[in-house]
Amino acid sequence: MRESLEGSVGRRSREEEHESRSGSDNMDGASGDDQDAADKPPRKKRYHRHTPQQIQELEALFKECPHPDEKQRLELSKRLCLETRQVKFWFQNRRTQMKTQLERHENSLLRQENDKLRAENMSIRDAMRNPICTNCGGPAIIGDISLEEQHLRIENARLKDELDRVCALAGKFLGRPISTLATSIAPPLPNSSLELGVGSNGFGALSTVATTLPLGPDFGGGMSNALIPASRPTTAVTGLDRSVERSMFLELALAAMDELVKMAQTDEPLWIRSLEGGREILNQDEYLRTFTPCIGMKSNGFVTEASRESGMVIINSLALVETLMDSNRWSEMFPCMIARTSTTDVISSGVGGTRNGALQLMHAELQVLSPLVPVREVNFLRFCKQHAEGVWAVVDVSIDTIRETSGAPSFVNCRRLPSGCVVQDMPNGYSKVTWVEHAEYEESQVHQLYHPLLRSGMAFGAQRWVATLQRQCECLAILMSSSVPTRDHTGITASGRRSMLKLAQRMTDNFCAGVCASTVHKWNKLNVGNVDEDVRVMTRKSVDDPGEPPGIVLSAATSVWLPVSPQRLFDFLRDERLRSEWDILSNGGPMQEMAHIAKGQDHGNCVSLLRASAMNANQSSMLILQETCIDAAGSLVVYAPVDIPAMHVVMNGGDSAYVALLPSGFAIVPDGPGSRGPTSNGQVNRNGGGGGGAQRVGGSLLTVAFQILVNSLPTAKLTVESVETVNNLISCTVQKIKAALQCES
Repeated sequence: MRESLEGSVGRRSREEEHESRSGSDNMDGASGDDQDAADKPPRKKRYHRHTPQQIQELEALFKECPHPDEKQRLELSKRLCLETRQVKFWFQNRRTQMKTQLERHENSLLRQENDKLRAENMSIRDAMRNPICTNCGGPAIIGDISLEEQHLRIENARLKDELDRVCALAGKFLGRPISTLATSIAPPLPNSSLELGVGSNGFGALSTVATTLPLGPDFGGGMSNALIPASRPTTAVTGLDRSVERSMFLELALAAMDELVKMAQTDEPLWIRSLEGGREILNQDEYLRTFTPCIGMKSNGFVTEASRESGMVIINSLALVETLMDSNRWSEMFPCMIARTSTTDVISSGVGGTRNGALQLMHAELQVLSPLVPVREVNFLRFCKQHAEGVWAVVDVSIDTIRETSGAPSFVNCRRLPSGCVVQDMPNGYSKVTWVEHAEYEESQVHQLYHPLLRSGMAFGAQRWVATLQRQCECLAILMSSSVPTRDHTGITASGRRSMLKLAQRMTDNFCAGVCASTVHKWNKLNVGNVDEDVRVMTRKSVDDPGEPPGIVLSAATSVWLPVSPQRLFDFLRDERLRSEWDILSNGGPMQEMAHIAKGQDHGNCVSLLRASAMNANQSSMLILQETCIDAAGSLVVYAPVDIPAMHVVMNGGDSAYVALLPSGFAIVPDGPGSRGPTSNGQVNRNGGGGGGAQRVGGSLLTVAFQILVNSLPTAKLTVESVETVNNLISCTVQKIKAALQCES
């Protein structure tokens, strides 16, 4: 029977593959009029084979969009000289083929798993037939009790201990003792006592916590079953260790969620408004009175930063929760903040097809765009819970303390205390997001210039997360809308816009990776004597990367304080008419904007293509791709010279992955409350600079970074002259910016 089933599946998949290869085989045979077809004798189908070029174009669109709409199909059919029905049938057949391939792959995996279990079963049976005494190595004599019963008794004792421990854990959160036999057990019995303990008792009474958000009773049975999968461990010891660790993770996640919701909803005296800027400051004394530290006490040399921010975002709660729980989508939503992230373990994927109760282990590298601030590496739990209809919360909390106790030594420069967001659906597709960020970090590794910014929570804090989320969601809403913004050059096709935006995103990601020296690229830091102290120079080899020219890439970055407002500095650097005042690539003249794609309501959020005017007949005109973005937390100007023929391909909708880029640019952030910029001796002035009650100078922290190809051979040796050239380029650019803004001193 199994062979006949496999045979029928094989025949069907071969037929489906034939359908897909033939393009629109059923095109010409279908008349569209069933009545006429019934009267006439059936005609023989005429097969139509697509050309390789047509198939290549169809495959390219299928990768981006397996379900194209009517407009996309019409556009594609015109471009490929096909009928729209042919395009429609090709996509139908291709989807069927893809589904068949996936099913075949799943069947293969299941067959392997089945064989593995059968072999394991056979070995266990053999072991039970011939028991061996562990002490003497001879045949085991159990007495009147069978070996199987002996095994069951040992397993039963282990499970009972596990049940007692989980009931104690549940009782801790319910606030009352839980008897292991308090709940009648209805058949069928759960697969493990751990599931029984958490599933039957549940955590429904967690809603006794006094908050204005209703904590749903559905947090009980169903969710907890998903939280701890009832998989029988292969060996009792390692399985028990893992289940103990998972229980600790669950306990930590629940405590962190409770703390996050309270911190999001409680105002004074927990949060106090500052006189300067009206920011919310966490009252540490009140915090310690209200909460029990869930990840241990603060380490020596660590300082605390805490911030809270609320805002309206054009995204619904479900979409935002899905984005936060998927590491790739999370990093795409916050590209300049997250250098790298991954999900290391999914403990629970949620209940009933939703993210309610989802719990996972994650690793992330968080960054501020400056070489003077080290990247923060954090290992944390992310827990998601639905509190009411349209109300969700996602909390993060570091797990380093748990991992330390389990014997894995690890040095951390940052710990995330319960941080995250509470999301509530609002009308018209908007959500109200309340974000809380709370962390402890080692301040000695941070340059003094950035101390005020980090302490205020403006660098890694809630304001930056909310501002970035608002800007990114606004950008997505504009790109998804059918109407083209009025400032856009309508000469670019829709596919050309997509390709240009994809290229600009890659350029910005590479710029951020070069500034912060995250592990996205393998950088080697250089210690060169004739380079300024605050300039970080790094090098790496670029080999076999289609998006970069091959050879030795040199990256140099520095950060300086300027007594200029962030908005004024951003407007100056992004203005193509003033570019000649600082950019040596501009040939000394103004630049012309060739193309413009808006990415937000603010004119500063856009992707542009600039052309430098040739000063004489010998010079060839050059194109520069530039992306600028600005929000309440800071701004960015990133640019890279691009090849003219390559950009023509991109603007016509071609693949942007093969356009070689080496980005340079600027990152601008406010200097932070309490900062007065550096004094004459280079130290940060904390006293306001001078007597007589001197007024605060509103300044900016400007990061300047260049990536330059110094040799087109990856095996070449780096010369001192190359390093000096890049160092001079940075210092010269900073001096030109200061001169243009009249702040040389």
